[in-house]
Amino acid sequence: MKLKELVDYTGQFLEVERFKDYCPNGLQVQGRGEVNKLVTGVTASLALLDAAQEAGADAILVHHGYFWRNESPVVTGVKHARLKFLLQHDISLLAYHLPLDAHKELGNNARLGQIMGITLEGWAGDQGLIAYGALPAEATLGAFSCALANQLRRTPQVFGDLERKVRRVAWCSGGAQGYFETAISLGVDLYISGEVSEQIFHLAHETGVAYIAAGHHATERYGIEALGTHLAEKFALEHEFIDIENPI
Repeated sequence: MKLKELVDYTGQFLEVERFKDYCPNGLQVQGRGEVNKLVTGVTASLALLDAAQEAGADAILVHHGYFWRNESPVVTGVKHARLKFLLQHDISLLAYHLPLDAHKELGNNARLGQIMGITLEGWAGDQGLIAYGALPAEATLGAFSCALANQLRRTPQVFGDLERKVRRVAWCSGGAQGYFETAISLGVDLYISGEVSEQIFHLAHETGVAYIAAGHHATERYGIEALGTHLAEKFALEHEFIDIENPI
C-alpha cells in the first residue's frame, strides 16, 4: 500500500487532532513510498531499527518516537545515528503517543485493562487518559500483584497493605504517576501505572489507596502490537511486533 494512505488512515483512526501532545504524532521520518512489511515496537531505539531492517521492514510504527518537546533540536550523537540509519535504509518511522494511550479499543490502556481482566467502566483525567473499572471479584493486593507480574513478565513495585482487598481499579500506562491523586478522587482501591516517584509512597500510605508501578515498557507493549495487527488485517500488510526488552 501507499505510505500516505497508511499515515492518513492511522491518523484518522487514532483521532490525533484531538490531542495536545509532547511530540509530533504521525509520520516522523519519510522512507519509501510503498509499504508491504510493517514492524511495530514500543520505542524507536537503534536496536529496534536494526532488528526491523533485518526483518525487511518498509515502515516502523512505534509508541515512543522522536522530536520531543524541549529536547535539543540539533542532529548529533544518538539522534544523528538513528536518523542516519532510517534515511540510509529508506525506512519510514511513524509514531503515536497519547492518541495510542487513549484509544478506546486498541490503545495501551484499553488493552492493558483487558489483559488484567478488569471490566472497563469509563475514562477520566487529562484528555481522558485514565481508565477505571472493576475486577470480576475482590482480591487481595498481594494476589492481584502476583497475577499481574505473571501477565506482564515483570515484577512490579507495590505500595500498600498486601492483605488489603481491592476491587475498584484505575490505571494509566507508562509514566503516569502524576495522575495518582486524580485516580484517588475516583474512589478506587488501587491505581496502576508504569513508573513511580518518591511522593507516591506517602500518598499511598496516607490515603489507603494502593499503587502498583508495573513498568513503563511492560504496560505499553500491547497497544502498538494491537494497532499493527489491525493495520495488517485491514490493508493485507505483513506485520511483525519486535519487543526490545526494557526493565524500566
